[in-house]
Amino acid sequence: MRSLVLFDIDGTLVRKAGPQHRQALEDAMRAVTGGEVSTQGIPVHGMLDPDIITLTLQAVGFEPGRIAELMPRIIESAQDVYDAIVPADLTDKQCPGVSDLLEHLRATDTALALVTGNLTRIGWRKLQRAGLDHYFLFGAFGEMAPTRGGLARLAIARARAGGLIDPDASIALIGDAPQDVIAANENGIRCIAVRTGITAPGDLEACNPFCVLDDLTGLDRSII
Repeated sequence: MRSLVLFDIDGTLVRKAGPQHRQALEDAMRAVTGGEVSTQGIPVHGMLDPDIITLTLQAVGFEPGRIAELMPRIIESAQDVYDAIVPADLTDKQCPGVSDLLEHLRATDTALALVTGNLTRIGWRKLQRAGLDHYFLFGAFGEMAPTRGGLARLAIARARAGGLIDPDASIALIGDAPQDVIAANENGIRCIAVRTGITAPGDLEACNPFCVLDDLTGLDRSII
């Protein structure tokens, strides 16, 4: 019975990766809409990129129908922009314990996948520059479902459909935001929450994760 571990990216695998992700979203919105927009004041922690785009455009008066019409072009443009401006090396942005844990999980034949609010090419490029992309078989990314719980559901379904895990395999989600805990609970899987992001003290515990760790160096690997 092969287990499955799902990972968030920002604040979980890497942190303080730079302003380029936010810049890519803003530049894409400006290019597509022709207007001045800013994500300042928009909640971004734990959010899906399309939700960040939606809230940003709503703040400057765009109606839901128009946002939906523009969204595919903005998503494509944002990924192109990020590809052009992402730093060449993000290996120093890895969160503590990440590389050792991923090496251990790979050695034990654990299936690894991503569940992240990042757009697909942004997520992969960020991890590539951090030296982590090769650990993951696939990902469920921000534009693929309307909620993080939906993304986790997609990832689990893909792992089962691809024969990567048995129907009764152990599944865990590792993340740094309350949304990660909620997504895990919605899917009946364990959430290992880490404080390597910017979540306020107590907010992770309030969502009832399986456990909360300061970082992944403290993970008892026998629970995965």
